[in-house]
Amino acid sequence: MARMNMIQAINSAMDVMLERDESVVVFGQDVGYFGGVFRCTDGLQKRHGEHRVLDSPISEGGIVATAIGMAVNGLRPVAEIQFADYIYPGFDQIVSEMARIRYRSDATFTTPVTIRTPCGGGIRGGQTHSQSPEGIFAHVSGIKTVMPSNPYDAKGLLISAIESNDPVVFFEPKRLYNGPFDGDPEKPAQSWSDHPKGDVPDDYFTLPLGKAEIVEEGDDITIVTYGTIVHVAQATAKRLGVNAEIIDVRTLMPLDMVTLQASVEKTGRCLVAHEATRFCGYGAELVASIQRACFWHLEAPIERVTGWDTPYPHAFEWKYFPGQKRMAAGIRRVMEAG
Repeated sequence: MARMNMIQAINSAMDVMLERDESVVVFGQDVGYFGGVFRCTDGLQKRHGEHRVLDSPISEGGIVATAIGMAVNGLRPVAEIQFADYIYPGFDQIVSEMARIRYRSDATFTTPVTIRTPCGGGIRGGQTHSQSPEGIFAHVSGIKTVMPSNPYDAKGLLISAIESNDPVVFFEPKRLYNGPFDGDPEKPAQSWSDHPKGDVPDDYFTLPLGKAEIVEEGDDITIVTYGTIVHVAQATAKRLGVNAEIIDVRTLMPLDMVTLQASVEKTGRCLVAHEATRFCGYGAELVASIQRACFWHLEAPIERVTGWDTPYPHAFEWKYFPGQKRMAAGIRRVMEAG
């Protein structure tokens, strides 16, 4: 085991797979010599060569199209889109080609493509560097959608994504790159050396795609969330003294409804939370699925805590971010209802 932050864990996952599988290729804007805008690919080109870790032009459509071509010809490309906000020029390639090739070809071809992309706010990136579009991709049949909340999960899930024979869009909450964030923006910023790290195996290991994680066990309420908001939920429940069962879905699609249903049937109360906008957000599908599966066990309406239905603001970033104050209000509404 080693102490790693999420950047180091993601780097380690790609390093392990480049060493283990000669069909793995890592590419994207600035991922080679520079090591990526967030340094997630730092040192990989030096260790594995320019033919395995290479830079691409500034063309998201070109990056995705190239990855598809690589995949149908036997490679396992890991393509980086610098920010999730930039992924839309490649959206048609992802939806119309990458997600459908297995179906269109009657499984003659597959597209084992992993698209890595940082998402979410917390770095004052404003409306063009802070979006969370995971719900859009979870909607598309043929794509697996993943978002880890800690270094251990990031490495295990990324290796599983790279080994998957179906395409995976792998969202990385940039606010968690250097350590957990409990949703309190008033706390002083930590120095690089003070950022907490997690225990992560140095070598190869995997975590199953499609399996949620019970982060905290409890009996009062089930909080279903993922990404940065996992840490907000933990901090808020602790501050309120609520015995919450907190579930990190980890894989948005396919969704582990077995774990969610068992928890909500036990607690009888549920709150769904995410950073993305509320209307048509991924949480709406969670609410609908849980409501249908657990209707006769619910003691109160399911509550949602989300971002606002606006572009992510720069100056008012923490007004948008669903932090502890809004999380606490949501928990109280569920606990006091029914």
